[in-house]
Amino acid sequence: MNAKRITIDEDLRKAFHIRKEVFVKEQGVPFEDEFDEFDKLNGQCEHILVYYEEQPVGTGRVRWVDEFGKLERICILEHYRKFGLGKVIITALEEIAQERGTTRVKLHGQTQAQGFYKKLGYQTSSSVFIEDGIPHLLMTKELLHR
Repeated sequence: MNAKRITIDEDLRKAFHIRKEVFVKEQGVPFEDEFDEFDKLNGQCEHILVYYEEQPVGTGRVRWVDEFGKLERICILEHYRKFGLGKVIITALEEIAQERGTTRVKLHGQTQAQGFYKKLGYQTSSSVFIEDGIPHLLMTKELLHR
């Protein structure tokens, strides 16, 4: 298991394939809502791939919103959940945020993943809201200084 920062279009396409499988096909998010202007390698955000047995099976990105690093588009192909890859994704994105000098991160977590994020130090900072037809919560975390 390892995380790799995406630096080439071929890897970005792999991340898009994973997001399409999870969010569009599995969860019913409209294709046009899943992909946006931040889905480029232009420095506005950083994308990662997570590998299991040398296969890309998970992805996520972090972009900078106000004083926060906002963790987004975090997903793992269904067959590869339960291998601890979610923690690998979150840790890698937090490290990228810290590299940029960010001390606070936030995310819109699906309510079914609230316990997972709490175990990683996130606090619930909102009531439930609907995003793309799925219940979410705003969750935040203060990053420790290195």
